[in-house]
Amino acid sequence: MNRVLIVVAFASFVSSLFIRMTDPLVPLIAADMAVETSTAALLGTAFALPWALMQPILGPLGDLLGKTRVILVCMSILFVGAMVGAFAESFPVLVVARVISGAAAGGVFPVSMAVYGDMVPVAQRQVGMGRLLTASISGMLMGGALAGILADFVPWRWIFVIFGAGVAVTLALAIFALRKVPISPPRPLQIAAMVNNYRQVWSNPLAKVCYGAVFLEGIVLVGLFPFVAVLLVSIGEPRPSIAGVILAAFPLGGVIYALTVNRLVSNFSIYSLMIFGGGAAAAMLLVQAFVPPWPVQVAVFFVMGFGFYLLHGCIIVQMTELAPDARGTATAGHALAYFSGQAIGPIVYALGFAAIGPSPTIVVAAVIMALIGYVSARLLHGGKAQPT
Repeated sequence: MNRVLIVVAFASFVSSLFIRMTDPLVPLIAADMAVETSTAALLGTAFALPWALMQPILGPLGDLLGKTRVILVCMSILFVGAMVGAFAESFPVLVVARVISGAAAGGVFPVSMAVYGDMVPVAQRQVGMGRLLTASISGMLMGGALAGILADFVPWRWIFVIFGAGVAVTLALAIFALRKVPISPPRPLQIAAMVNNYRQVWSNPLAKVCYGAVFLEGIVLVGLFPFVAVLLVSIGEPRPSIAGVILAAFPLGGVIYALTVNRLVSNFSIYSLMIFGGGAAAAMLLVQAFVPPWPVQVAVFFVMGFGFYLLHGCIIVQMTELAPDARGTATAGHALAYFSGQAIGPIVYALGFAAIGPSPTIVVAAVIMALIGYVSARLLHGGKAQPT
């Protein structure tokens, strides 16, 4: 069991490197491919949208064909996406590369959550999920930061090559590590079975709350990330490495959450943790609305990340108990909602920036974030797991 959990956590780490890798590169890609920065920022949407849209397929496939099988196949496709990005000669081809990568990565972390849900008892699941989140968060931390730092020394295309090599090594290690692990035989792929799994999930009234909350989180928080480098340029800081450091501070706050989650859960109610998490993230958005100097932004994104993952982790625990017999499907719904929000977020921010300006747009996002924490805490009844 431990070997399987370690392997899927490491796969989640590597696949998560790709999530934020283009954010600090937006000005460079825009200049190299002669597109507007607002257009280049949509590479985040090109990754997040297929990541989300594949969930209704990949989650049930994990339940029916075997979760580790799905993870290995998706890692193989992720390598292909990285190589397409490395050799893209036009912006549309680069968009295709991000679409391929997003669709493939969509079968790694969400299915890994289902594996943890199957193998970790509910009493220890928040701690177990915290460890899995640490792996994914660390990948996001290194993805944005490493891409930004490398961009000061090598062409941005080489970053795709380096990340792709990491996928290839991880895939080889995963195949070797899982070679003697018993894998349940695939069940017949029946549409009726998939429909029944979705029926189980949506019969739980908490599904609407869990999925609605993470959808809005994706819009108001993660939707801002592709514009960090653009906002820095507006205050005279063009270095991609600085944008990478700021973006890395967000998942670093998540790592601190993961390291302290056991103590937090032992000393505070889940209701209180959700209220505080949403409030902390909202407060930091208010500070960011004024586009402070970059060292302040590092601190802002660190606290914002801690608050976000504090709230998000509580929601995830509820989500894994929506339908215990169809956890792959439940986690797929979570991923669909969350990454749909991420995909829509940059578009919403771009429209807001054009209509009312950056600062008012971010203030509105802060108000929405505070409401997400409060309403989620109230409607989830203090976060007590309610198996169907």
